[in-house]
Amino acid sequence: MDNTNPEIYKISSEREITQTELSDDVEDEFDSWEVFDILRSIKDPEHPLTLEELNVVDKSLIQVDNKNNSISIQFTPTVPHCSLATLIGLSIRVKLVRSLPPRFKVDVKINPGSHVSEIAVNKQLNDKERVAAALENFDLLRTVNRCLEER
Repeated sequence: MDNTNPEIYKISSEREITQTELSDDVEDEFDSWEVFDILRSIKDPEHPLTLEELNVVDKSLIQVDNKNNSISIQFTPTVPHCSLATLIGLSIRVKLVRSLPPRFKVDVKINPGSHVSEIAVNKQLNDKERVAAALENFDLLRTVNRCLEER
């Protein structure tokens, strides 16, 4: 276990969903709150806590560009030497790909300066072939799915 005693952060309040957002007649754009809501409940692979509770995902590190159909996420591992950073990033990517319309290009990266292997992890997380190969591994896919299970 890389971080035996992680700091636990206060979770954000739930985003208020408006009647306009619920209406099928109105086309509303995705925003960082909506993407954060998708990610906040992902479980850490090492602790019985969510990525939000560990401050691994933060709304301020999510960029949504509806015009260019792209979403960029930066996440912050709890320790600079986190051996599960790639698994956490893969869980974030899988959750977004499963939850968002296919028009979006998803870019998942480690928050700059927050991990010792940031460049290598970012390269793995954004290489389609590496991601596809990782998800063909039954044990790894099962671990990712456990992280994505609702509480």
